[in-house]
Amino acid sequence: MAFDIDMIKGVYTKMAERVNKAREVVGKPLTLSEKILYSHLWDGNPTKAFTRGKDYVDFAPDRIACQDATAQMALLQFMQAGKTKVAVPTTVHCDHLIQAKEGAAPDLKHANNVSSEVFNFLESVSNKYGIGFWKPGAGIIHQVVLENYAFPGGMMIGTDSHTVNAGGLGMVAIGVGGADAVDVMAGMAWELKFPKLIGVRLTGKLSGWTAPKDVILKVAEILTVKGGTGAIVEYFGPGATAMSCTGKGTICNMGAEIGATTSTFGYDDSMERYLRATDRADVADAANAVREHLTADAEVYANPENYFDQVIDINLSELGPLLNGPFTPDLSTTVGSEMTEKAKANDWPIAVEWGLIGSCTNSSYEDLSRASSIAQQALDKGLKMKSELGINPGSEQVRYTAERDGILAVFENLDAKIFTNACGPCIGQWARYSDPKNAPKNSIVHSFNRNFAKRADGNPNTHAFVASPEITAAIAIAGRLDFNPLTDKLINENGEEVMFEEPTGWELPPKGFDVKDNGYLAPEADGSHVQVSVKDDSERLQLLTPFEPIGNTITGAKLLIKAFGKCTTDHISMAGPWLRFRGHLDNIANNTLIGAVNAFNKKTNFVKNQLTGDYGGVPDVQREYKKAGIKTIVVGDHNYGEGSSREHAAMQPRHLGVAAVIVKSFARIHETNLKKQGMLGLTFANESDYDLIKEDDTFNFTDLNEFAPGKQLTLEAVHADGSKDSIKLNHTYNDAQIEWYNHGSALNLIKKQNA
Repeated sequence: MAFDIDMIKGVYTKMAERVNKAREVVGKPLTLSEKILYSHLWDGNPTKAFTRGKDYVDFAPDRIACQDATAQMALLQFMQAGKTKVAVPTTVHCDHLIQAKEGAAPDLKHANNVSSEVFNFLESVSNKYGIGFWKPGAGIIHQVVLENYAFPGGMMIGTDSHTVNAGGLGMVAIGVGGADAVDVMAGMAWELKFPKLIGVRLTGKLSGWTAPKDVILKVAEILTVKGGTGAIVEYFGPGATAMSCTGKGTICNMGAEIGATTSTFGYDDSMERYLRATDRADVADAANAVREHLTADAEVYANPENYFDQVIDINLSELGPLLNGPFTPDLSTTVGSEMTEKAKANDWPIAVEWGLIGSCTNSSYEDLSRASSIAQQALDKGLKMKSELGINPGSEQVRYTAERDGILAVFENLDAKIFTNACGPCIGQWARYSDPKNAPKNSIVHSFNRNFAKRADGNPNTHAFVASPEITAAIAIAGRLDFNPLTDKLINENGEEVMFEEPTGWELPPKGFDVKDNGYLAPEADGSHVQVSVKDDSERLQLLTPFEPIGNTITGAKLLIKAFGKCTTDHISMAGPWLRFRGHLDNIANNTLIGAVNAFNKKTNFVKNQLTGDYGGVPDVQREYKKAGIKTIVVGDHNYGEGSSREHAAMQPRHLGVAAVIVKSFARIHETNLKKQGMLGLTFANESDYDLIKEDDTFNFTDLNEFAPGKQLTLEAVHADGSKDSIKLNHTYNDAQIEWYNHGSALNLIKKQNA
């Protein structure tokens, strides 16, 4: 039986009435995305049609999921909200703080030793406030959610950008910052700009070496890392319904890499099969009763151009396996000769040192079974691994079942390393090098979602390429980036030429799923007696002090850094070894913007201190400004803050005294996070004004006292020679968000309202 079945049935009970009312107010047939959005309005039944990409709307999500790295800050904030229990079903999953090094058992033991303080904190807070807790080793948050909590037609938010994975089970599941989650935990509405809609029509059928991963790799090529910003991507067509549920999850998961608000598929037979296989027949039965409302109206998919803002067509029968990278998830290359040409032209290392299979994107039973079919062929054909191979199962249920069915043994017979059921290398939790910064130039291939510089192993010289699990396995066995398993032969131990056959696998385990201990701890019904303590001298956890309002007078501000080019949340607040400080704001603030490239000298973590004229690390210089009582601004390029949902990338600059972030354009989640923390997140009205910002500038906001929705702000840039430039700045703040700013943060306003 499913978790929270009464809540799910409650959603379905209201759905028909709300969808019918939405169709009436919109005046035309509805997409699936619109059905879910309009049936989850905070005010209940729809009364008006919302303008996509313009109207801010209050929603009532059904549930929340938090991973351990972001849950720390989210729960530290929730503890200040004055509530005794979370208002909606919420879970915490311990998957980020486990470093991959020696293998599953020793790595898990090490994590429990070094991070026990954090795990104990999260477990006790969960127990106190009615939150379900998944222990370290239980699995990767998004795979666990897909197996246990996701349901067709539901809406959830999660403090991780890959929350969108649950779209594989027909949800609208959206990654948010912790402050957004706190709002919903506290029983308040969740605000989102009503998304635009992108339709992706899938025709044909996947076959041979082509996998669901190749679909999203192709979409990433088409839309780029910012092409989905502000939009929900809805997949449909015969190619979609022919695909497995976990395959759909893979596609939705990596939608975060195109900036999409989320991605989703309509409810179909593959989802029903997956629900029943994961012991949720009750959800399948309930969904079947409202099946017509769990996919778009027929007219929409018949004539999608009339209902979506953009339509993309992909013929799966013509799609081949792809490799995306390096250093960005949208640079797509067909395996084989095209990769050979690109690698030579760009001096990418041809030799592949590691293949990595797993992550929240591709760690299902189906993924492991298809990859193991390639590994088994290598054993049968007398091939030896030319690269190292690492495996991260998605959950204890997947791991246990795969072990029972002999899948893991196949990998182990090839000397692969089976890591913990956790994120591991995907998020930089990989002890590959003792000195990553000075590690050699090399290539790796993985089935993860992101491949930014230093992302997996901290080495800026690692060229990471994203592929399906089966292509990853084949290339790791061959040891070459330019290997094409469709056409190329390998020499086995006997000197014979051999070729791989097409991968095979199981959509679902033939003997069913099984597990002895899934790692779940239910909270006490009444947690009022549970004590949550944080030591004063802890270096891992720190109780929060409310932010003071920045105010409507900002003059004499200095430039902290003008970031050049790509500046993701990894650049603003790195993961890897810094994950250990995710619950201690002052300590983790020491990594603030250390990965951003200074536009004036093209160096990282090396900016000018205008108080002394010397150069120093970004956090060090900023602490000097804060000590002197001087506000600062950060300037950035396009899609600033893309990547992870981590709100630390907003909280750290705020904690250190940054007042405003001014960029050409924002990634959605980061812009919201800045607003939630009471900062100014602004964009240049004229993008070329980015070039007006000089290293020694001083800044005055001349009309901040008139801060209002839809009204531009004016920034006066005073240059070292006394000359000035007046720069117009745009913003997307509405009245409620301006109240967050005026109160110092959204949390401050919540506390005031709950007082």
